[in-house]
Amino acid sequence: MNVKLKILFSILMITALVFGFIHIYFPADNYSFERLHVFLFNLCTGGTILLYYTQGRVKVSKTVIFFFLGSLIYAFSAFFKIYSVTILVSVLLFVLVEKIRIEKFSLLPILFFKFKEPVSQKFHQASLLCLSIGIVMASLVILNNEYFKFVTMEKLTLNTFFLGFSFPLSLITLSLVFSMLKKIEGSSVKVIMEVCFWTITLGVIIFFVFILFERFIPQIFITSALFMAVITVFNLYIRFADKIQQKLFLTSGIGFLIVTAITGIAYIFMQMSEGYDPLKTKWLLHIHVFASLYGWNLCGLSVICRFDDFPIRLHSPTVIGIHWLTAIVLAPLGVFYGWFAILSIIGYSFITLTLFFSSNGGKSFDE
Repeated sequence: MNVKLKILFSILMITALVFGFIHIYFPADNYSFERLHVFLFNLCTGGTILLYYTQGRVKVSKTVIFFFLGSLIYAFSAFFKIYSVTILVSVLLFVLVEKIRIEKFSLLPILFFKFKEPVSQKFHQASLLCLSIGIVMASLVILNNEYFKFVTMEKLTLNTFFLGFSFPLSLITLSLVFSMLKKIEGSSVKVIMEVCFWTITLGVIIFFVFILFERFIPQIFITSALFMAVITVFNLYIRFADKIQQKLFLTSGIGFLIVTAITGIAYIFMQMSEGYDPLKTKWLLHIHVFASLYGWNLCGLSVICRFDDFPIRLHSPTVIGIHWLTAIVLAPLGVFYGWFAILSIIGYSFITLTLFFSSNGGKSFDE
């Protein structure tokens, strides 16, 4: 990835985090800065990187450029509630994602049902499919809530569905993880890998359905299954992945994913308790969100962006330690206290710029 792209994506990622805190200093009742916070990271940055990585070209294609520009229009039109524009752009984004997915794989995801196919490729196609489906579902929610009013549900909100744009990034990161397990694809462990794939991909979809219908007990079962699948992936990765620098960052990323699973289960139990007060559990929800977006997903995106550069010259344990401090402690506190927001932005900027711009071509400092 060239320097211009690294500058663009790092600026967008840092800007996305800033919008996660901007309501502290500039409250606006009519606008949700959380939308820009989610869109700039997940859709504009993450979605573009996903498509760029899928094509595997040195030069950015016109398809990826159009997606990036369209995603910016999508983000700001949804923020300013110009939903007619959002829906029109959704059609363009869907076509572009599907174009790249079909070119890379096929129209129908028959790859999912072929046991001999690498699990990493299954996660890769699932990531693209999840992105295009997410775009369609968000558009249907806009049409329902703003125009037709066919269905009325408390959880059927735009902000709920917009969070779904983080799923494609999670799946492409898992694709990276499983790509480093290719040497065990031909062994009996392949069955376990396949079970992990189906548990995670179907589990996320089913879990989302239960959220919409506010079924807490089924949510517990699904999140428990997801948690066990993530623990299994972690064990496979620790045991069988080659010991290279990328492994440190992706192992840290899986750690963030485990935190996401634990906080998700804890949040569901709190929702089920008597006298549940959403305001008193916001801190846990923010830990959950930051661990997912700026912990797990960032690890995957940074490895994708520097895929051909490793090993890079940095002290990995130091960067990983600052990353955990920022995502798990400073950022969640920053939602409530302004000074922590500033510290988290500084910490996150350091992590992002270090991961994107550390020099390559030699041994890493931690080797």
